[in-house]
Amino acid sequence: MCYFESGISTNHLNRLPEFRNFQPMLAVRTNVSLKSYNTFGISAFAKFLVEIGSLEDLTEILKDPQYQSLPRLFLGGGSNILLTGDFEGLIVKINLSGIDIIAEDTDTVLIKAGAGIVWNDLVMFAVAKGFGGMENLSLIPGTVGAAPMQNIGAYGVEIKDIFEELQALNLKTLEVETFKLEDCHFGYRESVFKHEKKGQYVILSVTFKLRKNPFFKISYGDIQKTLEEAGISELSVKAISEAVVKIRKSKLPDPAEIGNSGSFFKNPEIPKDQFEKLKEKFPAIPSYPVNETTVKVPAGWLIEQAGWKGYREGEIGVHAKQALVLVNYGNGKGLEIKELAEKIQKSVFEKFGIALSPEVNFI
Repeated sequence: MCYFESGISTNHLNRLPEFRNFQPMLAVRTNVSLKSYNTFGISAFAKFLVEIGSLEDLTEILKDPQYQSLPRLFLGGGSNILLTGDFEGLIVKINLSGIDIIAEDTDTVLIKAGAGIVWNDLVMFAVAKGFGGMENLSLIPGTVGAAPMQNIGAYGVEIKDIFEELQALNLKTLEVETFKLEDCHFGYRESVFKHEKKGQYVILSVTFKLRKNPFFKISYGDIQKTLEEAGISELSVKAISEAVVKIRKSKLPDPAEIGNSGSFFKNPEIPKDQFEKLKEKFPAIPSYPVNETTVKVPAGWLIEQAGWKGYREGEIGVHAKQALVLVNYGNGKGLEIKELAEKIQKSVFEKFGIALSPEVNFI
């Protein structure tokens, strides 16, 4: 059995000094606390944990007969998992990195990043060079390897909009394969790696296609309002990134201060005729068109209207500023948060007839 929180990067990764301090031999630790390995700050333990320094290390640990029969979790930033108990298997922690410009022309540039890179570090790299396409995705937690698995998105932009290709290790053959855009079957917070190919691959690196002469999306959320308040009239990649960071910091808690995984639920997509009936009963219900027959309803609004915003029960709760975020105030347990999520799902369904689906993976 395999669990995936992220991927792992390939060669070209030992170029940055901060990623050179790895032991020459794989050191598998036992009975390891995972509190610092997940952004919820859940206190749980792994039976075995190894930190990977190269693709060779990855294949070595996968071939080791001692661990082949155990459950495995490939862990990146720990930002999209909820640990509901101890992990009685092997956790492979991804520490690899590397960012390369591999091709460019007058209009575009291809950037290849190892899957262990912190996502926002890659965004800041692009912003510093003035490359457009990622700026609306600033400050999203997690790693590059997790980004295509979830098809992460924010403020009108998704990974699929800037995706070129990725490389992934086939866990059965231990061969590296390339996936193009059409191979990934991207959907709303979905990809082939969460369905048909689930548990079959580890993402190694991702290549993105960015623009040297960018066009900007500022009509989503409060981006335009934030830019106006800052007195910015001339748009730039940097200005939009800073606006997005400001918005996210004002609404979302810092995991270093309050344990959380960002948005806990997906924004549900419902048939347009169902939405029209709901609008008769709830005139203020917001929506965003998906296509001619489907609309998206903000999960945070539904949860808030169901009375959960700011709710607290012991050491867990719903954030006071953003109902879409479930939080651990310090000593909460994963099962408690899971139970709270189920209560919220039941409550929203009873009130609106809409089923909420979690973004996070329960482990």
